[in-house]
Parts: sequence; C-alpha cells; structure tokens
Amino acid sequence: MLNVIWLLLIVLAVIMGAINGTTTEVVTAVTDYAKIAFELALGLTGVMALWLGLMKVAEESGLVNLLSRLIRPIMSRLFPDVPVDHPAMGSMTLNIAANMLGLNNAATPLGLRAMDDLEKLNPTPGTATNAMCTFLAINTSSVQLIPATAIAYLAAGGSTHPTEIITTTLIATSFSTLAGIVSVKFLEKLPLFQVQPVEEEN
Repeated sequence: MLNVIWLLLIVLAVIMGAINGTTTEVVTAVTDYAKIAFELALGLTGVMALWLGLMKVAEESGLVNLLSRLIRPIMSRLFPDVPVDHPAMGSMTLNIAANMLGLNNAATPLGLRAMDDLEKLNPTPGTATNAMCTFLAINTSSVQLIPATAIAYLAAGGSTHPTEIITTTLIATSFSTLAGIVSVKFLEKLPLFQVQPVEEEN
C-alpha cells in the first residue's frame, strides 16, 4: 500500500510539473534529493552499526534480562489479568526492556510473540483484551532510555552533539507512556469499551 502511495505522489508531482511548466525543476529536485538520500543512508549505516553493536553487547551481557527483572513487579500491576508465570508476561517484559534500550530489532519479534501469548488467554478470540490494549499503548509510547535510532539520524545528519537528546527523549517518552497507560486504564472501565459476553446458541 505504501508503495502505491509513493508512486501516486511521484506521478502527481510529474503531472503538476508538466502543467505548470516546471518539469526541469522537478527533474533537478529528484536528482538532488536522491543524492542527499544516498549520502544520508551511507552515513547512517556506519552509525547504526555502531549503536546496534553496543546494544547487542548490552543484550548478550544480560542487561536486558536485568532490566526486565526490575520492571516485572510493575508489570504484574499493569496486567492483573495475566498470570505472573504465564509466557505472555515474560514476552511483554522482555519486549518493553528491549524497547527501553533501543533494541528495536529484538523488540519486534518479542512484541509479536507477546500478542500471540495474550491471545491464548483471550476468552473472546479476535477481540482485543484489556491486557492487549495496555501492552499496545506501552509498546507504542515506549520509554526510551537510549534513543539509538534518533541519535544515529542526528549523527548522520552532521549533528555535533547527537547524544544531547537523551534527557529530553527520556522525559518526553515517560510522559507519553504515562498518558497511554492512564488513557487505556480509564477507557477500559467505560461500558462502551467493555467486551460483552457471547450468548450461546440453543
């Protein structure tokens, strides 16, 4: 779908350029920005490799597991419907810990596995439970202790102090996560968002 949208935007730009008589400017802009995109991607590759390497060291050294153990007591309060010893709790905890450390590649499969585990506890399969919605809100807002991707973009863009965003990012993502949790916990208590029991057919 995204490819179709990009194609439509490009075609529309060419058509508008032809109508306005600015085809040359359109072609020049495409060429110039293709060069800029390539240079940015090339610079980003090295920086991302460095940060992903550091994050892999953190993962292999047990830092992710340590962080997951620290947030486990909070998880049991956020997800009262999920048994503490259920695989879903472990998957969610590791996913959130990986996200906090900027390990997006490791967090994605953990998040998918967590949703699959939560579905096994779902009394109404196909309809999101309160635990699923809470996990989605936390996963989407995601407190960032180390915003590795943003740091990599800033470094590739020529920033002289790319790590200065760590404090502001931590504050912003903490508030976004808090807002997500408060919203989902408030909405789950409203009758409109409560799952109605399925009536059995006689």
